[in-house]
Amino acid sequence: MTNPPQNAVPDWDDLLCAGTGPVQQAFLDLVRTTREYVGYSPELVSGLLQTPEYAAAVLRLVVDLYGTPDDIEAGVAARMARAQYIGQDGRTFHVLLGEQALHTNLGAPEVMRGQLRRLLDATDLPGLSLGIIPARARLLVHPGGGFSISDASRVEVEGYGGAETIMDQERVALFRKVFGLLETSAVYGQAARDLITSALTVS
Repeated sequence: MTNPPQNAVPDWDDLLCAGTGPVQQAFLDLVRTTREYVGYSPELVSGLLQTPEYAAAVLRLVVDLYGTPDDIEAGVAARMARAQYIGQDGRTFHVLLGEQALHTNLGAPEVMRGQLRRLLDATDLPGLSLGIIPARARLLVHPGGGFSISDASRVEVEGYGGAETIMDQERVALFRKVFGLLETSAVYGQAARDLITSALTVS
């Protein structure tokens, strides 16, 4: 598959109609061309850090909701391939999760336990900064929905109504500001691992 230029904007709705595989491949192509990635996910684990079992559970919900072709295996494969770029060739990834993401029940209990163990391992990955916003942390901005920013110039937002790519630089700057405000409420390192471990004991 030929990689699109970084400024190419895919039609997410058309891709989704073809199945989860094309959507996840488009996200993989974007990650491949990104040098600096930041992402915020308040209620789900970021796709970059998902286990195959967790990703399959997430994509199953997508297929069931939208009635798209059932190509979950292809979608999972493309989503898993994103992780290979973490720290590669100087790339940096900064991921913020809401504490709720550690508790949102997707799949069987063993799926959640495997996912939480994956997050514990991820805290030591070179090139990755993983922050968790505690449920009781004081927020400086409305938590809103999840989004990601590629190279400080392109924002991807996903929701029930579909996905949106934002490249207007004034709007991008707003998302960058939001991420900075959310970051001030997050914990890292051992404090983040403690939250993950606590969720693991009750999963």
